[in-house]
Amino acid sequence: MPLAKNPKRPRVTDTLTRQIAFLSEADKLKSITRANVLSDNSRAENSAEHAWHVALFALIFADRVSPQALDRALRMILLHDLVEIDAGDHPIDQIVDLPAIKAAEMAAADRIFGLLPPVQGDEFHALWSEFETGQSEAARHAKACDHIQPIFQATGARPTRKDHLQIVRDNITTGRAARFETEWPAIMAATKASLEGNEAEDTRLTAQLAFLREADKLKSVLRASRLLDDSRRENSAEHSWHIMLYAFVLADQATPGVDIALVLKMLLLHDIVEIDAGDAPIHGTVDHAAMAAKEEAAAERLFGLLPPDQKATFHAIWREFEAAETPEARFAKAVDRFQTPIANLANGGGTWAEYNVTLTQLEARVGTPISKGAPGLWGWLFPQLETHFRETAQSGT
Repeated sequence: MPLAKNPKRPRVTDTLTRQIAFLSEADKLKSITRANVLSDNSRAENSAEHAWHVALFALIFADRVSPQALDRALRMILLHDLVEIDAGDHPIDQIVDLPAIKAAEMAAADRIFGLLPPVQGDEFHALWSEFETGQSEAARHAKACDHIQPIFQATGARPTRKDHLQIVRDNITTGRAARFETEWPAIMAATKASLEGNEAEDTRLTAQLAFLREADKLKSVLRASRLLDDSRRENSAEHSWHIMLYAFVLADQATPGVDIALVLKMLLLHDIVEIDAGDAPIHGTVDHAAMAAKEEAAAERLFGLLPPDQKATFHAIWREFEAAETPEARFAKAVDRFQTPIANLANGGGTWAEYNVTLTQLEARVGTPISKGAPGLWGWLFPQLETHFRETAQSGT
């Protein structure tokens, strides 16, 4: 039987279409607000940028688990809050109907992961369920980082909020974080010190937390690209989460042998420098030499907040991404370029009109890096770009 007619083995384009439908649905997580706020108190955090920050916590505290468990934990973290698209977020200080929430989240998982090709959907559903049960080494690490991120966001806020600090005190006394007294004593000691406005006695932990607090600022760096619903501009933290998810979902488009675990780490870290250097739209007028110098200085300062061994490791990962010479970096670059056109196609052209972008420019600035790292993605995307620009020209818009 021909491959195209076998429903158990869909054509590549059908597989990609389902994967993109899932990734487009995931964009809605950027509009799910949480009870906690950014460290500058400017607004409520959303669940997508929260997931990015939790993944960063998991990477920074990677010495708690095996490398294999870390890689699995990062994948769990990318997926763990997707059910909130349907079920919403539920603050820990509120009384809730737990069985009803669990049922709503299970229904959400069935629907959202059901958008994917069946085998992949089942894999992701199982990974989400593993996180929920919290029994594996990877799930315990993912859950621990998920629970401590809002704690240090609250204690690191400037100024701090008394109501949020009280939630932290209740959480570490009788709530879910009380377990850290025995499960992670150093983090409990750091939490108690931070509640008093002090630093942890462990100097390595102090440096790591300083970096993680500084990283919160990436949520306030706005990009030229917009959400799929065109409601606002995207920020660099939620963008980083989304392209990590893209790389995870579209891993079958990478060159055989590409280390997806390394790709995820690259994408987790790649935009950190924008805290200092800002975002440089690919279709804008940019002095690339000056921007490269600003980004290198930013990398030196930001990764320099970490202990020396982590500074060297993460700076090297960031530089590998920038150089785009390895198969992993080329795939990471391809995914980074692939996400924004999906959003622009969904919202009628988005920023292309703002920057007077032509199809020829897209072929050079987007098509080239995608073709180098994931040619199948460009083969899927280009016909849609051609249709969009042809119809735009015909309509005169």
